[in-house]
Amino acid sequence: MKMYILIKDNVPDTLAPVIAAHASLACYKKFESDADMQQWIQSVFKKVVCRVNAKEFENALRERKHIVLTESALAHEEVCIAFCPRTEYSKQFRFFKMWSPNPIS
Repeated sequence: MKMYILIKDNVPDTLAPVIAAHASLACYKKFESDADMQQWIQSVFKKVVCRVNAKEFENALRERKHIVLTESALAHEEVCIAFCPRTEYSKQFRFFKMWSPNPIS
């Protein structure tokens, strides 16, 4: 059981850790009474943070039980989606890239 956090690839690396932290807490608060969330919070509460492009972000919005976060430093743009933890995710989640900082040019 894990929580996926998807961060758009145009988000500056310096903001990503804070956005991921906010996403985890916001998702917990939104779904804290959900049975899946309760099971997750009482176990090891794994999280997976991925970097996604605009198309992947839009496609992921079709999934159930999620929360979208905006960033005030980026004109309140939608920057992240956090999903209520579950054991099974749709096939698209297998292809999302794990988040890592962009290489320095």
